[in-house]
Amino acid sequence: MTVDVSLRPTGTERRARAAVALLFLTNGALFANLLPRYPQIKADLGIGNTAYGLAVAAFPTGAIVAGLAAGVLVRRLGSARVAVAGTLLTGAGTLAAGLAESVAVFAGALFLAGAMDAITDVAQNAHGLRVQRRYRRSIINSFHAIWSVGAVAGGSMAAGAIALGLPRGQHLLISAVLFGITACVALRYCLPGPDTEPVVRETDAEDKGPRQLRPDRTGLRTGYVLAALVVIATAGTLVEDAGNSWATLYLSDSLHASVTLAACGFIALVGAQFVGRLIGDRLVDRFGQRAVARAGGLITAAGMGLALAVPTVSGTILGFAAAGFGVATLVPAAMQEADELPGLKAGSGLTIVSWLMRLGFLCSPPVVGLVADASSLRMGLLVVPLAGLLVILLAGVLHDRRR
Repeated sequence: MTVDVSLRPTGTERRARAAVALLFLTNGALFANLLPRYPQIKADLGIGNTAYGLAVAAFPTGAIVAGLAAGVLVRRLGSARVAVAGTLLTGAGTLAAGLAESVAVFAGALFLAGAMDAITDVAQNAHGLRVQRRYRRSIINSFHAIWSVGAVAGGSMAAGAIALGLPRGQHLLISAVLFGITACVALRYCLPGPDTEPVVRETDAEDKGPRQLRPDRTGLRTGYVLAALVVIATAGTLVEDAGNSWATLYLSDSLHASVTLAACGFIALVGAQFVGRLIGDRLVDRFGQRAVARAGGLITAAGMGLALAVPTVSGTILGFAAAGFGVATLVPAAMQEADELPGLKAGSGLTIVSWLMRLGFLCSPPVVGLVADASSLRMGLLVVPLAGLLVILLAGVLHDRRR
């Protein structure tokens, strides 16, 4: 029995994978360095909660305004160069936000950082998917796991700077320079050439020759698939937001958990999501995106549904963990499928899904809040099992196991 060594990644491809991992790491770390500084910035600017909330909303607003430009930039300049340029400008935006002496400058800097973050997100995923096609197996989930590592590293770096009494400007300058240099080094090892190389979906069991992605029969079919991918990606981010925005509040206020236990809901969701992304590529290669997404939707719906039906502190923490694990691969899966949709310009499908996903992420907290005010936060959190059910229903648009 012989092994086809041509399917093994080359040194160039392995270096490109490491380079993309560094881009995801820097993207996760840059903004995470700014977040722990928010209370100090709010106090120094002397602004109230309303003005602060409006200023902070400039970040997702910038992402939504600029997000659709990512596809055009990737096609014209290349995904690697756009990702690195976006990283440098994101670092500049976070530094400007940290040095702002007025709420207008603070909001403007966050708008810039959000806009560049959205463009960087599309570009680095586009290049990561390009490297994945060279590997002929799933690796995109590992990049998103590394993004989580970067976010934790950035937050820890900020916490250390605060503990040491390092001035905000110096701290954020160090962050911008350090991760900017890292991104520039990574650019050297990214894949050369255009981003419009042929898409290979699977390999033949006999001759290992490439098979082209089957074309959709109609534009209507493409539109349906794209809409379904947006819902799948939004379902993933909605569950993430439930952990970010509501887990601690629900555990402390509704279930009367201690401060320490209340924080465990968010930690459980993020930790389980990280684990899911670490093992997600192996699961996708073995079972296919469709089966993994459906199983994840079932775990999310059943785990969080049971936690809400029988509310206990321990059960709710486990429910958030199940939800985080269940949605771990959804955003990478939707991005990959959108990037490979036939009939669209290079980068367009990925850009559209990323942009609409951010729009859904922006709208989800007010929706949960409205339901909570009208009924209870427990009812508002029903969006989590509902998201799992939507994934089960729509996962058919994802590709099946490779043959």
